[in-house]
Amino acid sequence: MTGTASTRTTTSSTPTPDAAAASTPTGVPEPAGHPRRWAALLVLCSTLVAVTLDNSVLNTALPSLAKGLDASTADLQWITDAYTLVFAALLLLAGSLGARFGARRALLGGLVLFGGGSAVAAVSTTAGELIAWRAVMGLGAAFVMPATLAIIIRMFPPVERPKAFAVWSASAGVGVLIGPVTGGALLMHFSWSSAFWINVPLVLAALVGILRIVPTIPRQGTARLDLPAAVLSVIGLGILVDAIIEAPERGWTDAVTLVELAVFVVVAAAFVGWELRRDEPMVQVRLFANRGFVLAAGTLAITFFALFGTLFVLSQYFQLVHGYSTLKAGLGAMPFAAAMAAMSGLSPIVTARLGIRGTLTTGLGAIALGLGVMGLTTTTDTPFVALAGEMMLVGAGMGMMMAPASMEITASVPVRFSAMAGALNSVVRELGGVLGIAVVGTLVSSHYRSEMGDQHLTGPAAVAGHDLPSAHVVAERLSPDAAGRLTSAADHAFTTAMDNGALVAAAVAALGVLLVGFGLPRRAAQGTSPAGESAEPVDAPAEPVDTQAVQTV
Repeated sequence: MTGTASTRTTTSSTPTPDAAAASTPTGVPEPAGHPRRWAALLVLCSTLVAVTLDNSVLNTALPSLAKGLDASTADLQWITDAYTLVFAALLLLAGSLGARFGARRALLGGLVLFGGGSAVAAVSTTAGELIAWRAVMGLGAAFVMPATLAIIIRMFPPVERPKAFAVWSASAGVGVLIGPVTGGALLMHFSWSSAFWINVPLVLAALVGILRIVPTIPRQGTARLDLPAAVLSVIGLGILVDAIIEAPERGWTDAVTLVELAVFVVVAAAFVGWELRRDEPMVQVRLFANRGFVLAAGTLAITFFALFGTLFVLSQYFQLVHGYSTLKAGLGAMPFAAAMAAMSGLSPIVTARLGIRGTLTTGLGAIALGLGVMGLTTTTDTPFVALAGEMMLVGAGMGMMMAPASMEITASVPVRFSAMAGALNSVVRELGGVLGIAVVGTLVSSHYRSEMGDQHLTGPAAVAGHDLPSAHVVAERLSPDAAGRLTSAADHAFTTAMDNGALVAAAVAALGVLLVGFGLPRRAAQGTSPAGESAEPVDAPAEPVDTQAVQTV
């Protein structure tokens, strides 16, 4: 059965904690939920934008980093990957610690780590220093992501969670998409360090907002920390992410890659076996027997697979094939952001009409259609307006489905496990994004090298066959006629490879349509958890939200 504090009654003459929390000082009942929940939601979303913005800003700054720090290609890869590796590996542990010590404390601590790491990273003098501080930033972000979702779940009553999730999902996607624009604008006037300094004022503003507006969420964890599970989760996720990140360079069938994947399977099996024997596990692994939970998580992974995989190649296409500046190339991602934000706002209406299953299948279908058209029609001369229409279709599909997919995940667990649900939500997003870059990047790279192999490049020019940026660097040293022939061949090879990558991503999304359409059970109501357990309101006696922290500000 479902219910909120506003519908409860009591025969006692003494007001219950529920009634007290749901009433004004004059005794007039108010709807369940924290009185400043919508203002707090905006603050939480600003923290999410700050964290997700960072990586996409950094991608724009990589060429400047290479010059400023004399960084090699391997250094640049680790500057990017150190953050991702630590972030993904520690998400489950960070979610568990946030539940034990309080989600608001975890959020504040994570932001301090993230902002402090950004400030020190901005004054790094070597690539090694920057890699280390990027890892610290990833550690901070690992605490931020699950905490924001856990607080939202506790602040909002079930009837309002779809709208809150829609806003949260939009901010997560928009942060990724506006990063290239921000990075391009910064790098037109400042050095590479501006890609890190930008985080400092954003984090400071978020900290002030959290301290003034976001309520204290009481601890949810009472048992001792599940240390063996924590160690196994960090090792397992770290090995898996490293295998995915390095596979494009090593090869998917390389011995190291295969060993890492095998070790992950062993560690994952040990983790599952341990958690099944625990009365209060860090992760409720039995959730993975819940078809709705698994398919909803899968749709999020597919969404971020398509998002990160597509943006990875489109940024090169805009800058090198079309010759856009970094700012203009960043603006090229805005159709994604605009459509995603608009449809995220409408997703509660769509979900109310189509249901979660209908919304997810429609959103995945839009992603598959947009990527399919992109893969079949894009050439080196395709005008931006045509690509913008396809990107808007993909962005609309993503915005439509992220909130209901997150709702389905959190509805699969009691509210007291919201931190765990938030961590799992973030894990599947991150793994989907990392896998998207790895798989699509591998496909594009292998097809490009195969196409350029027909050019029979020799000597110093042979490096042009490795990747598109190298081809354009080589072309700058050639005569105009030779440079034109080389860049024309390289641009054509890359565009064809990008089209193939888009078609693969479209096929993955289409497979998701079939799996969700035939496999996801219908959910009659929002806010219920398995076995009919009522979702716990924010003002439940066992886990009250401390509104005094807000009221006294």
